[in-house]
Amino acid sequence: MTEADIDADATDRMLLQRMSAGDRAALAVLYRSYHGRLCRFLSRLTRRSDVIEEVINDCLWITWQKAGTFHGDSRVSTWIIGIAYRCGLKALRQHGDEPVDDDALSEDRFPAHCPDEDRELRDWLAKGLSRLSADQRVVIELVYGLGHTLDDVAVIMQCPVGTVKARLFHARVKLRNTLPALAGDPPIRKESMP
Repeated sequence: MTEADIDADATDRMLLQRMSAGDRAALAVLYRSYHGRLCRFLSRLTRRSDVIEEVINDCLWITWQKAGTFHGDSRVSTWIIGIAYRCGLKALRQHGDEPVDDDALSEDRFPAHCPDEDRELRDWLAKGLSRLSADQRVVIELVYGLGHTLDDVAVIMQCPVGTVKARLFHARVKLRNTLPALAGDPPIRKESMP
């Protein structure tokens, strides 16, 4: 964990303490701090912005209610992302999953001022990620997008570290096999040996 991560966690812990005492301003600060991260993370579970906003609100409402019960066994961010993950799964059971709308996703998540090359790369990656299962997308986002450790991801997803490693492995293999085709490159063929 970097010094910036330690400082951010200390700030989050202080905000939780203030929230447990009923400080609504602390909730507003935490909400602004986590909204973007939660949007990005939850977009790996669903593409519906209404469901994402509902899950964020549910997650932060639970965070408000349970702020005094946080024991410090993990980083605050791990705890909050875990709540969001469980709320997201509940929302998917209620609303169902829907097809991915890559165009809406890339417009909503990436600013318009991105250079075209960055936008092309992000669109390409988004298409590759859409080929993964929800669990694989979530693991990729948590590890590479949000920088969580495998242990953190296991806590968030409430599964063994071995399961996280397996999902990450299979996601990387699938991306390695899918991304070249999405870029228009011919499939990699093994040369026959003489």
